[in-house]
Amino acid sequence: MAKKLPKPPPDVDDLPLTDEVLGQMRPASEVTPDIVAAHTRGELQRNEPRRFRGPQKEATKVQTTLRLDSDVVGYFKDGGKGWQTRLNDALRDVVFGHKEAS
Repeated sequence: MAKKLPKPPPDVDDLPLTDEVLGQMRPASEVTPDIVAAHTRGELQRNEPRRFRGPQKEATKVQTTLRLDSDVVGYFKDGGKGWQTRLNDALRDVVFGHKEAS
């Protein structure tokens, strides 16, 4: 059975709100009416990155499951990020005898 970890102490920025603090709160439309109005009109830019890719024009890759020796995978992973692309390039070189420009 898994050992239960002790509950961490509460974060000072995450304490429950008291009635006094709740009484001091005001709606954003009272505190920053210009910003709320601009948001309502859709004038504010979102600074968040897109969280998804759009539809691809055509499928260029095929997802598959492949079992390889651990030392082979380790060789490519030791090179850091992009190991799957390097593995694909090595296979392409063996199959076609040259690397095509990406």
